This record gives sequence, C-alpha cells and structure tokens, in this order.
Amino acid sequence: MTEAYIYDACRTPRGKGRPDGSLHEVTSVALSARLLNAVKARNGLEGHAVEDVIWGNVTQVGEQGGCLARSAVLLSDLDERIPGLSINRFCASGMEAVNLAANQVKGGAGQAYIAGGVEMMGRVAMGSDGAAIAVDPALTFKTYFVPQGISADIIATEYGFTREQADALAVESQRRAAEAWAENRFAKSIVPVVDQNGVVILDHDEYMRPGTQVEDLAKLKASFKDMGEVMPGFDKVAMLKYPHLSHVNHIHHAGNSSGIVDGAAAVLIGTKEFGEAHGLKPRARIRATAKIGTDPTIMLTGPVPVTEKILRDSGMAISDIDLFEVNEAFASVVLRFMQAFDVSPDKVNVNGGAMAMGHPLGATGAIIIGTLLDELERRDLSTGLATLCIASGMGAATIIERV
Repeated sequence: MTEAYIYDACRTPRGKGRPDGSLHEVTSVALSARLLNAVKARNGLEGHAVEDVIWGNVTQVGEQGGCLARSAVLLSDLDERIPGLSINRFCASGMEAVNLAANQVKGGAGQAYIAGGVEMMGRVAMGSDGAAIAVDPALTFKTYFVPQGISADIIATEYGFTREQADALAVESQRRAAEAWAENRFAKSIVPVVDQNGVVILDHDEYMRPGTQVEDLAKLKASFKDMGEVMPGFDKVAMLKYPHLSHVNHIHHAGNSSGIVDGAAAVLIGTKEFGEAHGLKPRARIRATAKIGTDPTIMLTGPVPVTEKILRDSGMAISDIDLFEVNEAFASVVLRFMQAFDVSPDKVNVNGGAMAMGHPLGATGAIIIGTLLDELERRDLSTGLATLCIASGMGAATIIERV
C-alpha cells in the first residue's frame, strides 16, 4: 500500500469565540480560504496539484452550511478544478479529515490532499444546527442522553478524579501554553490572520490566561451542578444508566474545560511521488488511524478504547509512543487517559491544550496533529499519537512517525 506523508501543517491563531474576539469579523469560508492560500503559497502548489480538500466543520448551518469546503476552494486561490468535501465527526472532524485524506492516498485515490477544518464558534453558536441526539425524545430516552459537561463530571465520579486534580491540570495547561508561545514553539505552523488591507488581525492564541493559579479556579462555581441536580435534573438520568453511582461529583467549570474559540487548521498530505514532483520533503508519515464508538451517556471516554484499538491494529505498545496530544475537552478526559495507560504527564500535551488555548470544534483534530509534529521535530523524537473524545460517544486517533 502507498505511504501517506505529511508535507505541511499550519493553523490560524485561535480567537475568542465571542463578539469582542479578534476573529469575529471573519467568516468561516473566508478564514478557510486564507488558510488554503497559505498552504498553496508555503508549498508552491500550482494548478490541479491536489485531488481534493477535505474540511471538517461541526455546526453546519447558516454561513457554515452547504459544502463549506467547496466554497472555501472557490474563494481561495486554488484551482477551481479542485473539489471540496465537508465532513462532521463532531470534535474529531479535523482529525477525521486528515485520516480520510491519508487513507485515500494510501488506497491510490489521488496523489495529494489538503485536509483540516474550521469552526467560528463566535459567529455560529455550538448546537444551533440542532441534533437528534439532544432533541429527539425517542433517541434521548434510548441513549440516556446528558450534556457533555455532565458526562465529564460522570467520568470524574466514576474514576475518582477530584476538583483539585482537574484545576491543577488546567493551571499546568495554561503554564505550558504560555511557555510554548514565549519560546516560539508554534512559529513554524502559525499563519497570522490579516484583513483585506493586509493589517494583522490576530497573530497569537488570545484565549489564554497565563498566570492562572489553582486558587483562582477554586473560586469558580461548578458549571453543570445546577442542570445536574436541579433543573432539568440530568444527574438522575445518569444514575439510571449507572445505578452504582450514589451521586455525580460536579468538578468542571470554565477554567478546567475547553475554551470556545474561532480558528482553522490545514494539513498537506501526499505520496512520495507528489513530494518529489513539487520539490517537497516529507516531515512524517501517517502510520495508523482509528475510530470507534463508545457509551453515549458517559460519552467522552473514547480516547482510551480508540488508543487501545490503534495500538492493537498497528502492532504497537503504549511505550512505543514518544509524545501524546489528548484534546483537553474537559480535564477529566485527559486525567482518565493518563490513568488508563499510566502515561507520564511529561509526555501529554506538553505545550498546553484546549483548556488554555481553546477548542475550535471542526479544526482541533488537525491542530493537535500539527502541534504534535512540530514538537516531535523540536525534541528530535520519532513517534506521536493524537486523540480526541467525541460527542455522542466516539473516539478518534492518529499515529504519526517522523521520516
């Protein structure tokens, strides 16, 4: 089977996903097109150089509706003969775009792809597209549906994680992200966002709160306690599914959960022959990909079984992985991953994560693959694994290996 190589990975900075955020004036299609232009320029791509653009996006409604990928191609400077495919695997959409592109290349369906994703959470509100899993009684009753925050708190309760542990992890994420920016560790991948006059709108992740201390987070109210215990009482729904739990320990809040932000990311994937034809040197190969379905109530435990699956399928052990990127959707997700595999915190999210820099839903999977690759190169290490939990109970993972 043909190998799939990563030739480039880039992203925009992440802007606060609200009206006063720096990227609020930029539409999803415009931000996507600017990033596609960056990939084109950075790699000297001309004509029908890639087979397709596969673009992840979660809230596919309004200006993010239709086939956003094709719209982005047409708005960009890419050749109009390049089509576009929009996909949605919730929080793993950006990763699934990369994995799908890699497997297309491996299967011989084209020499190269641009894959990634976008989410403008300040312009198109999360959940505004509606979702049967949350609103159709027939499905919500069958799956014992609870909101993701409740799911994160169930993980904390089931596996014994405390508020203090979650807050400490969040503070460390902030510290690591600030250190990474101070040392320019993201410089290779960041594409500053400029306006039509070429004036820089944003050149850094603006959601970060460097200097945050555990004492600061201790003052915050648990975000999901009321909806769990009072109205509409989701804790009771959870305990119908998990009757061994006497209660749900509500430990998550804005400080130890992922931030709502705007952003986009892209990865250029191709064959060895593609690189030779364009004078490009491969940075890594995509060794393995995996996805899995999990319990839809606890919902966010996917990184554990999907990591077990990808290691099993590729004949690898957890000890073969040098670095991990585990999306920080909520603190308990990362705590559970480290607990399950007995992985040192020194190998996980070493440059901080979504609790510090935010989680632009459709882009995050591609972002963490790029971050992982940059850090493997910086440390001169070989192999990394990126994984995310996914709404409604799924998991996705990618293993990359430097070449």
